[in-house]
Amino acid sequence: MASTVQELWLVRHGESVGNVAATQAEVTGAEVIALDTRDADVPLSSTGVEQARALGAPLRAAAETPQIAWLSPYVRAQQTFALSVEDGPAIGRVLIDERLRDRELGVLDLLTRRGVAARHPQEAERRAHLGKYYHRPPGGESWADVALRLRSFLRDASDSDARVGLVVAHDAVVMLIVALLVGMDEPRLLQFAAAHTVLNASVTRLRFDGEGWQLGDFSDVRHLEQLGARVTVHPGSPDVRPE
Repeated sequence: MASTVQELWLVRHGESVGNVAATQAEVTGAEVIALDTRDADVPLSSTGVEQARALGAPLRAAAETPQIAWLSPYVRAQQTFALSVEDGPAIGRVLIDERLRDRELGVLDLLTRRGVAARHPQEAERRAHLGKYYHRPPGGESWADVALRLRSFLRDASDSDARVGLVVAHDAVVMLIVALLVGMDEPRLLQFAAAHTVLNASVTRLRFDGEGWQLGDFSDVRHLEQLGARVTVHPGSPDVRPE
């Protein structure tokens, strides 16, 4: 992504009702996550609304406001963006891009780790053999599949004349954009992902130094802590629950 974009903000949506339901299912040992809404329509929880509003603080305090925002089409991402800019700053161009949607889980959708092991033991075995990056559940996507569509997105985004851009999306999207821009291969990405979590309503910043992209803040939630908004951490594998 060699372009006029010099700084990229990557924001994960605030806590969703899907996050809450997935955590409850993991804690109680359930096989299925109790969620009636399709993934694209899952809204923010009340905590997620509070987190999204707190995102306005770093946007208002930025030395240079993003001139363009690219959003996942999913409701929780669009709500997060709308709430974060309620009191400014104004972002001139806002684009919805389906390539920023969450990873699709296919037959594993709405299953906990216990549920995958009980209902699709062969998929659990395939994942253990292939690894997180290349395992594609039937009807779903691997991380490599998501990376492919994000390469397409980044190529198009590089045509923007904005200096600072904002992406509001999902945890796997944030992680994979970082990996693509800083040049992580599979082993390095998996090592990084095992040690780092993309928190709800966090901000990750990358800067282009003229030669390549450098990772600055990763999953920064200081704005939540400063404004008294709850920092949420949800247990369980992101491969088998809504992000």
